[in-house]
Parts: sequence; C-alpha cells; structure tokens
Amino acid sequence: MVQATKKKATVKKGQITDFDNYLFHEGKNYNSYRFMGAHNVIEKRKRGVRFTVWAPKASCVYVVGEFSDFKPVEEYKLEKITEMGIWSLFIPALKAGVKYKYYIINQWGTNGVYKADPYALLSEMRPNTASIVKEDVKFKWTDRKWINKRNRTNVYESPINIYEVHLGSWKMKNGEFLTYSELAEKLTKYVVDMGYTHVELMPLVEHPLDASWGYQGTGYYSPTSRYGNAEELKELINSLHKNDIGVILDWVPGHFCKDEHGLYMFDGSPTYEYEEGWKADNKGWGTFNFDLGKPEVKSFLISNALYWIREFHIDGLRVDAVSNIIYLNYGRNEGEWRPNIYGGDGSLEGIQFLKDLNTAVFSEFNNLLMVAEESTSWPNVCKPIEDGGLGFNFKWNMGWMNDTLEYIELDPIYRKYHHNKLNFSMMYNYSENFILPVSHDEVVHGKKSLVDKMWGDYWNKFSGLRLYLAYMIGHPGKKLLFMGSEFGQFIEWREYEELEWKLINEFDMHKKSNEYCKDLNKFYKENSALWELDYDPEGFTWIDADNNDQSILIFMRKGKQEKDTLIFICNFTPEVYYDFKIGVPYLADYKERFNTDKKKYGGSGQAMRATLVAEDEGYHNMPYSIKVKIPPMAVSIIGIEKFNKLAIENKTIIEK
Repeated sequence: MVQATKKKATVKKGQITDFDNYLFHEGKNYNSYRFMGAHNVIEKRKRGVRFTVWAPKASCVYVVGEFSDFKPVEEYKLEKITEMGIWSLFIPALKAGVKYKYYIINQWGTNGVYKADPYALLSEMRPNTASIVKEDVKFKWTDRKWINKRNRTNVYESPINIYEVHLGSWKMKNGEFLTYSELAEKLTKYVVDMGYTHVELMPLVEHPLDASWGYQGTGYYSPTSRYGNAEELKELINSLHKNDIGVILDWVPGHFCKDEHGLYMFDGSPTYEYEEGWKADNKGWGTFNFDLGKPEVKSFLISNALYWIREFHIDGLRVDAVSNIIYLNYGRNEGEWRPNIYGGDGSLEGIQFLKDLNTAVFSEFNNLLMVAEESTSWPNVCKPIEDGGLGFNFKWNMGWMNDTLEYIELDPIYRKYHHNKLNFSMMYNYSENFILPVSHDEVVHGKKSLVDKMWGDYWNKFSGLRLYLAYMIGHPGKKLLFMGSEFGQFIEWREYEELEWKLINEFDMHKKSNEYCKDLNKFYKENSALWELDYDPEGFTWIDADNNDQSILIFMRKGKQEKDTLIFICNFTPEVYYDFKIGVPYLADYKERFNTDKKKYGGSGQAMRATLVAEDEGYHNMPYSIKVKIPPMAVSIIGIEKFNKLAIENKTIIEK
C-alpha cells in the first residue's frame, strides 16, 4: 500500500478523488495537504477557493470569515462528502488573502466551536488565530547544486557540525524579530564564517505562545508568521543551501497544544488525540498526544513531514520527544497507564507510526537526516526497519550529554571518582549512529549556560569550555551546539531577547571564545579522521582510558588513511605536565596540530612547538611512545608530520 502513494493522488489541486479518500482513511495518503485545507481553484470555469476539512463526528461544519463577518451562514455550510468525515465546499469569487475559520458543531448538535484550519498554509500572527487563504506563488529555487551534492553524499562519512538556532532570539532589531529575509543575509553569513555545516531550526510551525518555542503547535502547515511568510522562509533556506549549509527542522509529531482554536477536540470530540483520556493527556507538558494509530492522523503527520521536505527543501528532521511516542508509560506514574496487548510498555501504534514515517521519507528522499531525539536505551533506533529497527539514520546521544555535563561541573579534586562519565560512552557508542548534542534544553530553566556550568573561576570556566568543546569534537559522532555557547554567554538562553552579542565586542574572553570555536570548527572540517569513520570501530582507539588519578584521557581518531591519524590528550584538571610519556601507534615524527590552551584563545600558552620523535619503546599498549607537554584544563591534538624512514622500509606503515 505504501507504493500506491507514489501514484499521483490528485487530478486537480484542491480536489479530492476516490483514490485520495481511500488512502487518507487508510493512513497512507502522504499528499493530503494538496487537497485538504483551502486551495485557490477553478471549478466550472469559476475562480474561487475550495475548503476541505476532516471532522468525523461533527454534525455540521461551516466556513466563516471576513466574507461572513465570521458568523456561520447557511450559504457557507460544508457538504459531507464521505461517511468517514471529510467535509468540503467551493466558494466562487473568493480570493487569496481572505481570513477564515471553521465553525464546527459537535455530534449532538449542542455546541459549536471556532477552529483554525489544520491544513492552513498561512496563519495570522499571535494573538490572532484565523487561517488565511494563501496566494499561489511559484518560488524560484536556485539551490540545485546543493541538492545534487546532498543526494550523492555519504552522510555517515562526512562532517556534520550543527548550529541549533531559535530564530526569534538569535538576533533582534530594536527588540523586534528579524524577518526570514533579514535572517537569510545575517544568519547565513555568520554560520558560514563560523564554519558550521548545518543549522537546526527550532520548530517553525504556527504556535500561539512564544514561550513554547514552537513545540506546542496549532498550524502544522503554516510557517510561523512571526518572521514573515513562506516565500521568505524559502529565501532563508535557499540562501543557506547556496552557501553549502544544510537545514534541519525540529519537528513535533508527538503532541500539540490545548488552545481551543487548534487541534484539541477538533470536532467536539477526540479527533487528533487519543480517545482514552490517560493516553491523550500529556500532563508533563500540558499538551495532548496525537493518536498515532488513527489512519487520518497518520496521513496528516506524514504528509506534513514530506510537505516541509518537498516544499521547503528541508534536508532533515529532528523528531522531537521520540520516547513520548514509543512508551506508554512515558511521564506517567504507576497506575496512570495500561500495558499493550503483549503486557509491555511499548506503544505499538507509536512504534509503527515511526516506521511508516521513515519508510515514506526514505522512499522518496534517499539521503536526508532523520534524527531521533530519544532519551532512553530503546534498541535499534537507527537500524533498518527490515532488521527490526525504527528506521532513523541518526539518534541524539543523550547519555553522553548527561554524563559529560555532570562531570564538567565537578571540582577537579573529585573528578577522579567519576572518570567513567567520560569513558563509558564508548561502551555503547556503536549501538546507534549518534549525534552529540548540547542543545537548548541544557541551557534553560536553572541549568545554567554552558560556560557557567564549568567549574572554577572566570579563567577556568573559559578553559573548561574550550576543553569540553574540543573533547566533543574528538569523540566519535556528529555534533550539535546551541547558539550562544560558541562565545560563552553567561546568562541562560531567553527566548524573549536576543543573544548577548555585545559581549564579543566588550569583553576579550568572549571574543577569544568566538574565535576559538571558529578555528575548532575549521579544524574539524579539515581533518577527515574526525568524521570519516565515526560509525566504524576502526575510527577510534583508546590509548589511555583509565587514568582517573590525573583525570587525563588519551585517544586516537583515525580516517581511512593512517597519515590522517590524530591523537587527543585531554586534561580535565588545572595541572601542567612536562615530559609526560604516552603511547603512539606509529614510528613517526609528530607535531601538535591544535591546542586549546593557546594565548590567542585566552589560555596560558602551554603549547608544543617542537617536533615529537617517536621512540622504539612501547607504552600504553602501543608499540611506540613520545614525551609531551600537557597543558592545564585543555586538549592537545597531535598529528603525524612524517613517518620514520625505517618504519617505511620495514613496511610497518601501509598507506591505504
């Protein structure tokens, strides 16, 4: 049945066919936005707007708007065209730009409620809640070069360094939001200059409350009007693509807000949410959960994912709160949930929804990033569906994030007792295709900003920040960092004001931190050992994982060619060590390639300028060794300058 969705599902835009109807009620119509909602059409030689909505238990549905003074009028009463609850009406002479809602009377005929269109392509800006008939505009994309490159790139063996952005508070103008068009210039320039490979945009669906950050939506097909219209958003994405920056969208298929004009109790009864109150009510977030087993809801959501990918050229989706989707007991106490038919805590319909979602996306687009934000150890999130997996290709490594952020807040005196928080992640590293995230969730609600999490005084906090970010760059997995962390903003993120950009101009350490991140990002992109074998055990080797007494970690990152090998020496204390012996894999000359303690970054300047010549003496279970200087609260990264001639003659080095 999935294959059937590849067939062109509609005869004309805005008109529903029997085939459309069948697929929609089967949960397999992934083109539903092309006929549901409000569309400018020509019917019987008359121009107008066709309105189509799903309200299965409604007894009566009206479209109301500026044309009826927002009152239900018999002339604008929709016709029920299917027994399973699709209503439709053509209004001639109506034009784009008109504001409208649906007035839906419940199944008993006792109460009516005004609802925004779930499939609206344009919505009013809060606090107003009407939907708007969108004008048909043909946007001229000029990102074909990027799309072609994306389609042929091996994403697992490529650098992916993501800058997570909340558009409303990244930068502002006189306290007002920047528009998508303004962001197209300013954000693109900054991200390119800083050396990131992707941006991840926090949810852009229409939503009533700024403080929800877009995670509690009402208009899933409406790009939020806070920053402009759909064409301006496309301009932003097009600009990023033309500058070789991929765009990931944060997407929320698990739950929606309870505002009356939204999806909540849409036809006067549970429609988009579960019938069972305990499954529908998401008490922790004050929202309602989508009924992911209901076919029409699946058509709505999977069509929505493909809508953003097709119409806005999105390169991937970060799927929010996957744990809430796959667990029946997520956020619930004992007695507040019921097990599935097999006695387990897995949501069978949620699991199947995710499999159907990933099947649909990868059937049409072979090389997107489908990223699960899943906070438990649920197995096989990134395995193919035919192998028992959920079908994602990446997963956030929440375990690594929690362990390492707890560690870096500790006084170095006590870090030796918690050394496992740094090295444990490699025990499970290859169970999934992980992205290492330090996201917005970690710098709000009293958790402190990233630099302020660091132990110690002012100097040690910035040293700790540089150390942590370099350790993160060295650890296998793709990377994600929330905006503001790159220049060491001390206050937590606030969605109602812009980042403290003034710090870069007013305080030397913040400027140096910003420059440091730029150099680190560049170093990451230029060294294939840091991303080529991220998901291959051959790409990582411990040299010394167990030096808890000195809180030092030493490991090796390797690419497909041995000459690209890098050695990371991470010192999580403010001690300096001289003539420190470490094992190395090759008889070669080594050179320090990167040092987070350089004075240009605000460090103490404990760098190594001399060539390090390997001795034919084994150490740390390695065949050779060198002596190094280890800077305080810092990472030193060492690379191969040249292989020893004797080693080459003895064929101990094999160039691949």
